[in-house]
This record gives sequence, C-alpha cells and structure tokens, in this order.
Amino acid sequence: MKKIILVIVAMLMSIAAFAQNARNNSADGIVGRYESVQGGDRYRVQVTRKQDGSYKAQIFWVENAKDPKTGAIRLDEKNPNKSLRSTPCDKIVIFDGLAYDASKKTWGGTKIYDPQRGIRANVTCVFLSDGRLSVKGSLMGISETAYWTVVSQ
Repeated sequence: MKKIILVIVAMLMSIAAFAQNARNNSADGIVGRYESVQGGDRYRVQVTRKQDGSYKAQIFWVENAKDPKTGAIRLDEKNPNKSLRSTPCDKIVIFDGLAYDASKKTWGGTKIYDPQRGIRANVTCVFLSDGRLSVKGSLMGISETAYWTVVSQ
C-alpha cells in the first residue's frame, strides 16, 4: 500500500513539474491571475496577452481598497501622469508591452509601475522553481523584486 501511495505522489509531482516547465517554456505561460503582497498591501493582478503578442498586467483586486477615513476607493494619487491620478487602485495598469525572450525564458522590455511610490522601472519577470513569478523592477542600479503567486490561469 505504501508503494502505491509513493507512486501516486511521485506521479503527481511529475505532473506538477511538467506543468510548471510548460509554463516556463511558453510565452503565454505568464498569462493568468496572481496574488502578491508589497509594502503591506495585498493585491491581485491579471496578466493578459494583447493582439500584438505583448502582455499587460492590471490590478483587479486590492485587499484594503477603501480609504479608512473616508470609505472611498483609494486612487492612484502618486501617478506621475496627472491624467491617471483618478484611477481606482483596483484598476491600475502595472505594465504594458511586456515581451517574451525565448532564449532567456524571461519577460521584459518595458517598464513596471509601482503605485505605492509613483515610479516606473525596467522590469524582468521569470518563473521560479516553486512556481512563483519573480517580478523585478530596476531603476538606476537599484532593484526590488516582488513575488507573484498563481491564483488561476
């Protein structure tokens, strides 16, 4: 009985590893919904493929979306683009135009937006062996990495 259970566990682990490897080796592997925490804010992001083959990430849920004092939805007040400062926090575009580099198995080639600081930085995304997406923003030699956990594809 123990051998059967071990075989089943090994098969499940192989299937999970194969699925993860397929995600890593495919440009569209990044498409899906993710959850992360940054600066104390828990949020969810949806990554979609655009018609031109690039990728866009937009926040669709923020745990504490409402201002505790006013009860109103928090806005993107720090955005350097003044026309976007009225965007609700659960509708902010994090990046747009992300491209896949098949030789490196990474995504990049655009800027990521950090709404907590109101800055844009070069972005590189890569899947880690545990299935999380490493999202690294770099600006003037300084970088910060957020880790996004897949919620659904």
